[in-house]
Amino acid sequence: MDDLTRKRLEHNEAVFRAINEEIDEARNGHAHEYLCECADTSCSETIRLSHEEYRTVRGDPKRFVLVPGHEVAGLEDVVRREADHLVVEKH
Repeated sequence: MDDLTRKRLEHNEAVFRAINEEIDEARNGHAHEYLCECADTSCSETIRLSHEEYRTVRGDPKRFVLVPGHEVAGLEDVVRREADHLVVEKH
């Protein structure tokens, strides 16, 4: 993967992360549907997480929550698999 592609994909993920931060703040501690934080700008899939689950992922700024199958080899590693989502860590 070339450097320009990597930067574009990382930017896409950061945009989804920013939206999820707003969702998390608005929900004020309640479970909610968060956007998949994958690199695909056309992705609109959601993942239901509690506030605590989302904050645990966000506790490490290199970790993102994705729908299974949305991970990108060479960009991130899967560090946890759940039935309905993955936690990935950026290189």
